[in-house]
Amino acid sequence: MGQKVNPHGLRVGIITPWDTQWYADKKNFAANLKEDSDIRTFIKKKYYDAAISKITIIRAANKVEIGIYTGRPGVLIGKAGSEIEVIKKDLSKLTKGKAIIINVRKVEKIDQDAQLVAEAVASQLEKRVSYRRAVKQQIAKVAKTGVKGVKITVSGRLDGREIAGSESYHDGSIPLQTIRAEIDYGFAEAHTTFGVLGIKCWIYKGEVLDAAKKLTISDGGEE
Repeated sequence: MGQKVNPHGLRVGIITPWDTQWYADKKNFAANLKEDSDIRTFIKKKYYDAAISKITIIRAANKVEIGIYTGRPGVLIGKAGSEIEVIKKDLSKLTKGKAIIINVRKVEKIDQDAQLVAEAVASQLEKRVSYRRAVKQQIAKVAKTGVKGVKITVSGRLDGREIAGSESYHDGSIPLQTIRAEIDYGFAEAHTTFGVLGIKCWIYKGEVLDAAKKLTISDGGEE
């Protein structure tokens, strides 16, 4: 088996901030961890069409602050913020009545977000588009944004083959072993008539030399 490391996890605390920030003792750690997983699963599953890139969680006392990075903030916010209230009500049940704060942040460049690119490929594959065409189209879109490199791998029963395999396509460089390299990583699944296809995407945006500046969490967003 290949010994692969998630590019995001490898860089956490060096050039990438933590997606979850809280402290708990041994008694509450597992409960908080499961709660975080349930929150992410619920939001991602219910609002998949909102093009959600990532979800951050910050806990303080009896309060949970959730940051949702989305390519379509209008779908999440709703008319006059009505959908936000619905999300808060649903999440309060999962968190057993804790105070919920939701910050919706827009992903300005969708074609530079690895998670959204992987999901775009998955969406095309579910519509029975050829995997080569779907991947090459997305690589061309990403390359036009000026990133330094992009790589997409598709795995599974490609075109209905009897034996599963994987194919990779790339443009530019992807220095996975360089810690200071800012590499965005995303994974998505396409449910087709031949089974599940896995799509992985790596986008190299350049080197981060000022790590302290990179790790600063911005306060922007809508509530």
